[in-house]
Amino acid sequence: MLKSVLDYLEKSEDRFPQKIAVVDELGSDTYAQLAGKARCVGTYFAKRKLPKNAVVVVLMDKVRAAFPAFWGVTYSGGIYAPLDCHAPVERLKLILGVLQPMYILTDEENLAKAEKLVAATREMSQNGEPVTGEAAVPETVILSEALKTGEDRTLLIEIQKSRIDTDPLYIICTSGSTGVPKGVVIPHRAVIDFTEEASEVMHFTEEECFANQAPFYFDASVPDLYCTIRNGATLHIIPAKWFSFPINVLEYIRENDVNAIFWVPSALIVTANLRALREVDVTCLKKIMFCGEVMPVKQYNMWKKYVPDAMYVNYYGPSETTYASTYYIIDREFSNDEALPIGRAAINTGVLILNEENKLCQPGEPGELCIRGSGVALGYYNNPEKTREAFVQNPLSPYYHDIMYRTGDLVRENECGEIEYVGRKDFQIKHMGYRIELGEIENAAMSCEGIRRVCCVYRDNKIIIFYEGNVKETVLQETMKQKLPEYMIPQVYYCLKQMPMNANGKIDRVYLKNYQP
Repeated sequence: MLKSVLDYLEKSEDRFPQKIAVVDELGSDTYAQLAGKARCVGTYFAKRKLPKNAVVVVLMDKVRAAFPAFWGVTYSGGIYAPLDCHAPVERLKLILGVLQPMYILTDEENLAKAEKLVAATREMSQNGEPVTGEAAVPETVILSEALKTGEDRTLLIEIQKSRIDTDPLYIICTSGSTGVPKGVVIPHRAVIDFTEEASEVMHFTEEECFANQAPFYFDASVPDLYCTIRNGATLHIIPAKWFSFPINVLEYIRENDVNAIFWVPSALIVTANLRALREVDVTCLKKIMFCGEVMPVKQYNMWKKYVPDAMYVNYYGPSETTYASTYYIIDREFSNDEALPIGRAAINTGVLILNEENKLCQPGEPGELCIRGSGVALGYYNNPEKTREAFVQNPLSPYYHDIMYRTGDLVRENECGEIEYVGRKDFQIKHMGYRIELGEIENAAMSCEGIRRVCCVYRDNKIIIFYEGNVKETVLQETMKQKLPEYMIPQVYYCLKQMPMNANGKIDRVYLKNYQP
């Protein structure tokens, strides 16, 4: 039984030492090179006696050098925490205050920012502000220096003897309602279970060639990292800036015979809306998987038209449940005004749809999706209060310890036994005495010809709809009247040239909530 993701790297190194593992703009690393670099980084921290499960922040761009950084921290027994090196210093300071890292592992390109963070943390500590405990001021480590250490396999093997599969592997930072980011702690077992099932269900082999889209500080990148290494496959890291020019991305996919992608829907939507699929033949793609937000059927159908023979999979899962808790292999046709199911529970995962009385909902009845099982995070790092709020005792099992995660997502079971996403619990409003899901209004708007993206917010007792597309307001209003009851028709319409997006590539609802023309 696997107890560490390091087994993936070492097995692929043994099987395919000279095969290309990771490719970026500057070059590539074979499995032997990647594993060797990772062991050097691991030895560097091990010789400095990094305590088990201590946090090492990785402040680097989306480059292949991040791989030996992540795996090296893992070899040393630590927890790696990838951060957005382009985020404002003030936000990164907040994150450091939560994570209490002993080290910031960075490269020459981001050294100045890392040192600025260390200086800011030192200043906070001197001013008596709450920062961290013994590791109040982290030490900066440059990756190139760590790589000079050389590898001490005996030392690293000794460290791994004490490893168990419930030890933390990584921390992904998400936004917090109070303005302070939350650090989601994910253990090895959660990643192993996801990777094993994804590899089995998707029939991944060493012939897979993935193309990464998501930044490494976003959990949508987890399948890219681990499905690649587990199967001895190859991963192409596509720079974020390229996604502003979808045709170039598709040309890269075609030229490099990429056959599998895990992308967030926004990237697929932009590619479809800009008609890049008409210009570039990417029928080399055989497996197209997406997760992170709702995938509109309209854009899915565009992809299906131009890449008809691919397997399409709609994954669902928040960061707190290790990328995906459910999945649906799309096996039938859908019209543009329908919604794709999010499917059934993944392996070792229990899904509960609970009503406000914490009782199981009947088929067709909306309720909050709650998740239990090996994929559930260990909690929020250094935040017991928020952990207790979100990771709670299963009310259906009151006689023993059984933790579940409350997603805040409203779902229902359809007549096929599949789970359908309805909307966010906090997107549910009460307007004119009616309970309304804003997601339902958005789905109706998406059925209007010419609409590319939509987002609804509720403010000042008004339903406000923002949309992107070459559509007259009167046409959209007429469509809404045909799809929705009167009390669900938006009162305010804003046509935007481009929908605002947050750092994770999702529609920025917070910005739109406060939008003033």
